[in-house]
This record gives sequence, structure tokens and C-alpha cells, in this order.
Amino acid sequence: MIELKDLYVSYDGVETVHGVDCCFPEGKISVILGPNGCGKSTTLKAIMRLVPEIKGKIYIGDEDLDGLSQKDLARRVAYLPQSRNVPDITVSKLVMHGRFPYLSYPRRYKKEDYKKVNEALEWVGLTDYGDRKLESLSGGQRQKAYLAMAMAQDTATIIMDEPTTFLDIKNQFELLERSRIFSDMGKTVIMILHDFESTLHYADHVVLMGDGKVLSSGSAYDVISSKELKETFGVAPCFYEGDDGLHCYVKA
Repeated sequence: MIELKDLYVSYDGVETVHGVDCCFPEGKISVILGPNGCGKSTTLKAIMRLVPEIKGKIYIGDEDLDGLSQKDLARRVAYLPQSRNVPDITVSKLVMHGRFPYLSYPRRYKKEDYKKVNEALEWVGLTDYGDRKLESLSGGQRQKAYLAMAMAQDTATIIMDEPTTFLDIKNQFELLERSRIFSDMGKTVIMILHDFESTLHYADHVVLMGDGKVLSSGSAYDVISSKELKETFGVAPCFYEGDDGLHCYVKA
């Protein structure tokens, strides 16, 4: 579980996240919803110590984030940011980066490291792409490569900032299905999504943010059907029962 208590985040003295209190349950998929610029990504970056000014407390399990080194944090949480440069390396070398938190300097890879990388590549369906340059892959394949890197990192928690952005429908579905598999393996998954339908189907827990604050949290249905969501987005989600469960669509 990751818990945030009275979290404030500032950039150059300007506060962008204001007193956030929320938790992300262990072994579940948590989704953060909210309009652009409301502090979602900043909140995730605060967990990873990627913002300069933080006040409040962040707990990973029973451990205070302040008591963890960066290497200890990387052994507990894997992070996939929203945007990334495409390094001039092969897919297998990228995935090997997931093993760095377990290596001393100079880095000497062990059999266990190669095993984790090969298992991760197989898991995402990129076994035959290990020697390919990352830049030669499609957007969906690159996302799978980064997911394999997170898998090789072998952490209890995986954080993904808008992981479905720029992916086609098939690759969006595959990524969300893999997130469910992560959860079924006992891993905690935290991601930012914008699609209510995907959130309804895959999220065990939802946090709604607006103006740098938490407005609502709970089950996907409770949050998506809440008055806070309607007021925040200015839309009214409608629900209907299908053969495969509850669905929703949006009307203005």
C-alpha cells in the first residue's frame, strides 16, 4: 500500500498540490482521474522523489519515504513516466535497466539478471526483439519494452502515468490486461487514465483529483457516478448493463 498524508508539492515556490490525503491499496489497480493540469502526474512524481519541494508524508507499506534511499525506493516501486526520450540502445539493454537497483558499481550482471530480463521480454511478447534498436519499434512495441523493464525491476508496486496515451485500441487493451495480471500476481498498480469505460472495467480503486486536491475516492462506479466527477469534468456519465457487465458512456 502507498499512503499520502497531507501532501503539498511546489515548483519554484508555486504550490500545485494542496493537502492530498489518499491511499492506494496493496495488490489492487488504482486509477487517478482528473482534468489536465490538476496535479495527477505531480502527485505520482512526488512518490518517486522527482519534484523539488514536498511537504507531508508518503508511506510505502509501513516505511516512511524519507527513510528510504533512492535505490531502496527503486527496489519497491517501478515508474513509467508519461513521456520519455528514446535512447539509442537495444530492447534487451533497456529492459536490463530494470535490474540496476540490484547492482553495485561497476555493474556486473548475474544469471538472475539475465533470467529476469528474458522472462520479462517473453511476458510482453518481445522475445524476438531483444537485439532490435528501441527506435525501430512502433509506439505500442516501445510501451511493451518499457513495461518489460518494469517487470524486470521486480517491484511490489508499478506506477504508470497515462500509459495508454498514443496507443491504438488493441495495444491499450493489452496493456490494461497486463495490468490486471500484475494485480493478480499481488502487485500494486497505480495509473493515470482519462477513459471512464476502461476505468470502470479495470480499476479496483479510483481517486478523483481537481485543482491539486482529492475530490473523491472509492470504487470505480461510486467515483464515476459521483456529483464531484460531473462538476469537475462538466459531463454526465451514463451507465448500462451489458452481457459482460456494467458499461458507461458520456454525454455533455
